[in-house]
Amino acid sequence: MEIRSAKVSDAKAIYSLINCYAERDIMLFRSMADIYENLTAFIVAEIDGEIVGCCTLQIIWSDLAEIKSLAVAQKNIGQGVGKELITAAVEKAKQLGIEKVFALTLEPQFFVKLGFEKIEKDGLPMKVWSDCAKCPKQQNCDETAMVKIVKRISPYL
Repeated sequence: MEIRSAKVSDAKAIYSLINCYAERDIMLFRSMADIYENLTAFIVAEIDGEIVGCCTLQIIWSDLAEIKSLAVAQKNIGQGVGKELITAAVEKAKQLGIEKVFALTLEPQFFVKLGFEKIEKDGLPMKVWSDCAKCPKQQNCDETAMVKIVKRISPYL
């Protein structure tokens, strides 16, 4: 399995992965235009030339980034694809100097296994909620906010 930054040629596969989940109300729909506009934020997992997973790392502020659109092909669930994508996103955040990474998820236990902790959603900045305006569940959100400290800042600096 190769984990890498997305290329333009990956956009259709990313679209299919994400919208397979969106059709079941498990993830927000993303248009092809949105995928192309945000392509540089996408990380993909490729096996034998096929894109089998994706996610994005969206910078929210100087110290905070969000992992979004984590999708793994049904046939590849349980093979470590999601874990590798999250690990790559966290590493990318580290390289950028971001202190915290969070995700809103329906699968909190998956994130716990990767070192994330549950937090209250109202502790997140308002900018995070811009996607909620597009969500049909906005009044009855069933997602859990999870956060991982990526880079601890020394109190002595």
